[in-house]
Amino acid sequence: MTQALELGLDTFGDVTRGADGELKSHAQVIRDVIEEAVLADQLGLDFFGVGEHHRADFAISAPDVVLAAIAGQTKRIHLGSAVTVLSSDEPVRVYQRFSTLDAASNGRAEVILGRGSFTESFPLFGYALDQYDKLFSEKLDLFVQLLRNEPVTWQGETRAALNNQSVYPPIEHGTLKTWIGVGGSPESVVRAAHFGLPLMLAIIGGDPRRFAPYAELYRNALAEFGKPVLPIGVHSPGYIADTDEQAREEMWPDYKCMHDQIGASRGWPPLQRAQFDREITHGSLYVGAPETVARKIAATVKEIGPTRFDLKYSAGMLPHDKLMHCIELYGSKVMPMVHDLLA
Repeated sequence: MTQALELGLDTFGDVTRGADGELKSHAQVIRDVIEEAVLADQLGLDFFGVGEHHRADFAISAPDVVLAAIAGQTKRIHLGSAVTVLSSDEPVRVYQRFSTLDAASNGRAEVILGRGSFTESFPLFGYALDQYDKLFSEKLDLFVQLLRNEPVTWQGETRAALNNQSVYPPIEHGTLKTWIGVGGSPESVVRAAHFGLPLMLAIIGGDPRRFAPYAELYRNALAEFGKPVLPIGVHSPGYIADTDEQAREEMWPDYKCMHDQIGASRGWPPLQRAQFDREITHGSLYVGAPETVARKIAATVKEIGPTRFDLKYSAGMLPHDKLMHCIELYGSKVMPMVHDLLA
């Protein structure tokens, strides 16, 4: 590896249970996420990402606002979306929000752009789902031009044209770090290479080794397009506790509830315990004691060669105090173990 591995955390702001067993308010969950990010910064983790959703089971619909609050209480950790659904947003406003975050955080802002696996934002903001691909392609093209920090002239079919238009505030130093989030489409991998943007692989199920060809496709496409070598990241779910058994038993009921709630609208059958255990042993659930999770992360890094690994540590209603302990173990034990295993 030519670059030291960065380790980060992602959360969607899953609505959690309080000490009384009742669901917390969305407002309290957002405050809890800010506290979790502050802990991640204190532990020396490299990145903290928050997702964008517009549904009852997730509290965060405006990632940039939550990240701005986090920026005011942290010193060094990089902050980004995971992901920003560009298809149903306005590229100029997305750029302005994250360039403002970059200024407020002294250059720590990042944005991960994606089409989104949830579609609630499309009717909410008045976009047609039959333009799912076209909206993303056109808006990404515009966003890449905005990254140049110079007046933009652009024309498309999904928004008004721009003619030598300046956008403020500009990035103070360098370029806003912008990733493309990909869930498993070769076309999306090649698109990221075409635009010269880092690739974030969302590996949320199955053997992570099956994504190694996507990383290779990306590297080859970058070379063919005459682009420099760029970062590859991996985002996967997981949970850490003091022992393997404790991690599985604490995560299982809330992970199943989250999976089945989402699956009810997608035609998935209810999750069985054997599937959950199999995904931990052979798939893309990074669940267990610190050493177990560290070894699994290191194995994935050796197979795929990413420069960042982000653990999606929240899992449905799993309580805030358990998430805080998970973050503590990730930063204090898993991170140094991973670096030692890869040294």
